[in-house]
Amino acid sequence: MRKLLFLKQTNPQLSLLSFVRSTTTTIIPSNNSHVPFRPITVDPIYLKNRQIHAFIKSRNLNSALAVFHSTSLRDAVTYNLLISGHVTCHDGSPARALHLYAEMGLLGVTETPTTFTSVISICANHGFFGEGLQAHCRIVKFGFLSNVFVGGALVGFYMNLGLCGPALELFDELPERNLALWNVVLRGLCEFGCFDDLIGFYYSWMCFEGVEPNGVTFCYLLRGCGIDRRLHEGMKIQGRILKMGLVESNVFVANALVDFYSACGCLVGARKCFEAILVEDVISWNSLVCVYAENDLVFEALKLFTVMQLWGKKPSVRSMVGFLNLCSRNKVVLLGKQVHCCVLKLGLDEMSVHVQSALIDMYGKCSDIESSVAVFESLPDRTLECCNSLLTSLSNCGAIEDMVELFGLMVEEGIRPDEVTFSSTLKALSVSASAGFTRCQLLHCFALKSGLKGDAAVACSLMDAYSRFGHVEYSREIFEGLRSPNAICFTSLINGYARNGMGEEGLAVLQAMIEKGLKPDKVTFLCALTGCNHKGLVEEGKVVFDSMKSLHGIHPDRQHFSCIVDLLCRAGLLYEAEDLLLCSPGKRDCVMWSSLLRSCRVHGNEEVGTRAAQALVELGPNDPAVLLQASNFYAEIGKSDTSREIREVALASKMTREIGHSLIEVKY
Repeated sequence: MRKLLFLKQTNPQLSLLSFVRSTTTTIIPSNNSHVPFRPITVDPIYLKNRQIHAFIKSRNLNSALAVFHSTSLRDAVTYNLLISGHVTCHDGSPARALHLYAEMGLLGVTETPTTFTSVISICANHGFFGEGLQAHCRIVKFGFLSNVFVGGALVGFYMNLGLCGPALELFDELPERNLALWNVVLRGLCEFGCFDDLIGFYYSWMCFEGVEPNGVTFCYLLRGCGIDRRLHEGMKIQGRILKMGLVESNVFVANALVDFYSACGCLVGARKCFEAILVEDVISWNSLVCVYAENDLVFEALKLFTVMQLWGKKPSVRSMVGFLNLCSRNKVVLLGKQVHCCVLKLGLDEMSVHVQSALIDMYGKCSDIESSVAVFESLPDRTLECCNSLLTSLSNCGAIEDMVELFGLMVEEGIRPDEVTFSSTLKALSVSASAGFTRCQLLHCFALKSGLKGDAAVACSLMDAYSRFGHVEYSREIFEGLRSPNAICFTSLINGYARNGMGEEGLAVLQAMIEKGLKPDKVTFLCALTGCNHKGLVEEGKVVFDSMKSLHGIHPDRQHFSCIVDLLCRAGLLYEAEDLLLCSPGKRDCVMWSSLLRSCRVHGNEEVGTRAAQALVELGPNDPAVLLQASNFYAEIGKSDTSREIREVALASKMTREIGHSLIEVKY
């Protein structure tokens, strides 16, 4: 620096570039000089890396690999280029990228922050979770944990795993955080349903630290508020959006507001947000059409759909899927066929797997299984989503054999079944007495080979199938093999015990569930009460029934009252059952009064039975089965005239009884 100042003072015309050249380049001596000439040498690794970078930039991975294999001079930059190249190039392989990373360690090439960022991103996006944990250990070893890019990649990795706790701990330990990293955390909390943490993270962390959010931030916040139906919180966030002026400048935020209000069921708010969009964006039109369709507002949806096309806006996949789902829910096959024609006209039947799947599902829900199969067979490429839709359609129609055949077709064509495939097929096999226990075992083996052993949905379906076939011990083994069973898994096991008359075991599982900190819901308590009912556990059933409201804040509904009333009736506690029935929300339910009257006949209680018979006659004057039961009771207590009158009314209704049948499986 002193030399530079001196030269500027002595020769102001001397430029900085001249000074740099005079101090960094070799001066060619004159003929009289005795200074030897030393040419400039360039590092050969640098030249190779430049070649590799040029090939990768042009998406020519094979040429880059050829340069890589032609030289033994490699450094961290060389490996970094090829690791990222296997991600950016279409012919790259994530597994090969990790192989190159392992080769670095074997050759003693030290990783850089760029290396770890690329490797962690690959592990997060392609499911290499074990390799990602090993890379985390290397990051800690080399002290790169405080690097904002490496730490951010780790936060995203653990968010993809669903481990929000470790991700937030890493995030909190970073000395520096950019807005992109804040948005990564918000996205993870939103995707995994941690809505309390999502809102708290925004207000307690982002706002507290003065981080200025952007449009992506608000899109995640509005999406979370919409899914969890937090209208008040979403309106507060909308106020911040309006203050920042993002509605006019960011069409994605404006559309997120439309989706938020529609998810909360506030169609007026959705319409106002739609009208406030200044830019005539096709996304907003399709969003509102889908909103109306999802809320079964057929006339409004069709009207907006027509106006949209008059304005020259092309319907999107979302609009078509919304209409098809509307037809599926309401079983309107005629409108569904019209939507199908529009899909064919727009060419969306070949472009979108979502439309294909929705078409198959729509025809299946409308009981037009022939059209559902025809759509499936006309597909240019059979995808997993379309196969799952056809499986659901066949299940609705009770075509169990066709479901098994379709499952085999998927395996033959190399379509790997997922948890939806196994759950749908297992559910169909479990409710079909003719399907066979052996097929469930075969599906169980296939699920193990497919790596879905720990999936909660598959495990619950397997537990339900085995318990229906009477093998509740297999259900217990599956449950014990789960690393962290959720409330649904506990409920499935309790239901399996109840179905097989093992009420004590079901209550023990319920207690273990509560001790683990999981909150039972109405279905859990109904399964536990059913187990008590089948086994005659009166006192235990009363305790479970009373604890629903007193300990867990769950109000029993008609099914819970029906179960406990039936339990008391079976035990002969008829007066107590009658008092509970009169206080229940189903006090005008013929099923509970019928259960009480049947128990009165068994236990010979004429007083309570008379009141139950009168209630049945009043509640079901047009139900022949109810009238016949009351008539039989009056005949047994000696009131022949009343019995004959009621029987004549029942016979006048032309009562018919359905012939029952049973199916058994014979093992040869």
